[in-house]
Parts: sequence; C-alpha cells; structure tokens
Amino acid sequence: MRVSRRGLLTAGVMAVGSACAGASGASAVTTDNLVEDLEKAARQPVVDFSGIREPVIIESVRLLKKDQEYFVHVRSRGGAEGISLSNGRGPVAAPILNQLIAPYFVGKDLRDLEHHLWELYRWRSNYKLQGLLFWSAQAWVEMAILDMFGRMLGKSLGELLGGVVREKIPYYVASGRRDSRPEEEVEYLQSLVEETGARAVKFRLGGRMSRNKDAMPGRTPALIALARKTLGDTIDLHGDANSSYDPPQAIEVGKMLEEVNAVYFEEPCPFDHLEDTKRVADTLEIPVSGGEQEYSERRFRWMIANQGVDIVQPDLHYYGGMIRSLRVARMADVADMPTTVHISGGFGFVYMLHFASVVKDPGRYQEYKRGIKKYGAWFDPPLETRDGAFLAPEGPGVGIQDLDAVIQGAEVVV
Repeated sequence: MRVSRRGLLTAGVMAVGSACAGASGASAVTTDNLVEDLEKAARQPVVDFSGIREPVIIESVRLLKKDQEYFVHVRSRGGAEGISLSNGRGPVAAPILNQLIAPYFVGKDLRDLEHHLWELYRWRSNYKLQGLLFWSAQAWVEMAILDMFGRMLGKSLGELLGGVVREKIPYYVASGRRDSRPEEEVEYLQSLVEETGARAVKFRLGGRMSRNKDAMPGRTPALIALARKTLGDTIDLHGDANSSYDPPQAIEVGKMLEEVNAVYFEEPCPFDHLEDTKRVADTLEIPVSGGEQEYSERRFRWMIANQGVDIVQPDLHYYGGMIRSLRVARMADVADMPTTVHISGGFGFVYMLHFASVVKDPGRYQEYKRGIKKYGAWFDPPLETRDGAFLAPEGPGVGIQDLDAVIQGAEVVV
C-alpha cells in the first residue's frame, strides 16, 4: 500500500528542511539522510571495464542514415565496432552530435567511459545546451560504445551493466490515439490483446497538455468504464494523461481509475509541475508515474526523496542513455520504488529490455512494440515473446548478429 511505503521511507529519519533546489519552486520537506543515500547510490560506478587491460582508443564516431533509420557507428583503433539506433530525432539532433559530441570521443581511451560522459557535459560548455536533444545524441553514442564493449567482452548489455536478473519481461499494449470514440478505442485495444497475448493495456486520457480539456466531450470517463467492462478483470489497465490536468481534475480522473482497479496513472499533470504531481500522488491510492521528459538527475532525486511520484520513468534516449538511467534506478531502489523506463523510437524497446533485465524493480510491465517483427530477425536467436512477456535479448552487445548487414548501404550524415 502507498501509505506503508511512505512510512518505510521516512521511519527513523528526522525531517530537517526544504527540498533540494534541483526541483524548481518545490518546497516539500525532505531528509538529509535519505538525500545523502540517494546521492551515494547515484555515484557508484555502473560499468566495470577493469578486465580490459589495453587502451580502447576511439578512432571514429559517425552518424549514418539508411532508409528512415539513423544509426551511430563507433570504431576503435583496434578495429572493434558497435552501433546504436536513434529514437527518430536524428535529423534535428545531427548538428549537436556531429559538432559537440562525436569529436570529444575521438582519441579517448573509453575504459573510463563514465568519467568521459561527465567531461563531455563540460566540454565546450555543453551543459548550456542540455535538454532532450543533447541527451538523446549522447545516448546514441553511449549505446554504440556499450555495444562495442559488449562485443569485445562477449557480454550482452545486461551482463555488461551489472548482470541479468530476469529473462522474462511482461508487457502491455498501448494505443497512442485520442481521436477515437471510446467504443472504437476499446475495440482496438481488444484486438491488440488478441494479437499479442498481452495481459495489460494502456490508453490515453484527456487531451494531451490540454489544460483539463478532454480529447472529445465525455471521452475519458466513458473510456475508463468501458475498458474494464469489455476487457474484464483479467486485463490490467493503465491510463496516460500526457500532462493534461491540473491537480483537482487529475485527482478526479485518478479516482475513476481507482474504481476500475487500474494499476497506474501516468503523467497526470504537466511534466515539469513536480509539486502538482506530488499533490495528486499524495491524494490517490493508484500509483502515479512520471519522468519521461526529465533530464535532470537532481529533479529525479527530488521526485524520489519526496515521493513526488510512485514510479520513475526516465526515457533511455531523452535522459542520456543506459548509464544515467541506471543511476536513477539505483536511487529508486533506495526508496523501494520501481523504475519503468519510457521508450522512444522503434528500436528503443530493445534497450528497454536490456534495462528491465538488469534493474531490481522495473515495475509490472514494459511497453510492447511492433518493432519486434521488424528488428527481431537481426538477433540470434531472434527476439520473441512468450505468454505475454518478452524474452531478454541474448548475444554480445545489444545483440545484433551482423552489424555490416544492418548498416550496409547507409550514408554518412554530416
């Protein structure tokens, strides 16, 4: 229960002052001891490269395009290679990557990758540009480097990032539509369940950053009630408001979700209104999640230290990669909170699977993506699902079997 978890977090710790300054305008009371524990958790190394004795000097970092896909390809002077796939923001983030990220890594020994990620943040005052585009571009390079190291060591990303603790990862299916009537939406969700064998669904609520306006009159309450009536009690329901509501309206909608025993309520208030989201989370019993637009470690620390949400959701691209996101998960572990990452980009679900295979508590479900049909054959064994769950990818690095075949014919983006 929510109350018992809050009690666990605060038991035996004296409240001593105001919340950390990283959450602009936030004033909830926190504790020195908890914040200190979160800081320590976030500072621990994530990847151990001590087994690599010879320098791994980067020779090139290239942004490539093939059809509609954007890749980052890295190569060491010793001939090791790795690739990553972007989240679809390649065209707009290309100048940042090519001018302010890729040049930094060339000539560096990346056995101390985490140190270099910090130095990159400082290099050429990159911190002045921090935001979703900068962190996405960093994520692509980091993921390609991790893929390279995994191939060198014969380890999957999960093994490289601390060790695989689960091989089956349950998923939900989601609809991103708001232009559908409740009957149409539930029929569509039902078809997704039948197609995929999912045991949970997520649907959109409100009008998306709409200042309490619904996508169409009466859609949200009708959809919530009809989804439970039609899908039955064996399917878990998720509601995603995409920053649609102020706290009173969010609480009203949250109570509707509670009435149908939904399992979580995502981003009820504008994503940067941390205090508003906390007010909703404090009022409702249904777990509240948020963080997909966030790129500040200190704001995540505030969310966790003050229970501003119940489930933290960094986006593996928007937040800057696997390493930064795992630091959030480690802070969440201290507070006994799940970290269910948000994913962007068609291939992003693969990074999500590696992440979920490693963390202590990834939450109940991860999001199903139809990209498994497109990208699954790149892997050996091919990616597959079983009984409403993904199987964690195998093979070294991200798991793509033949890098040359995947990027053959790609053009360099300058």
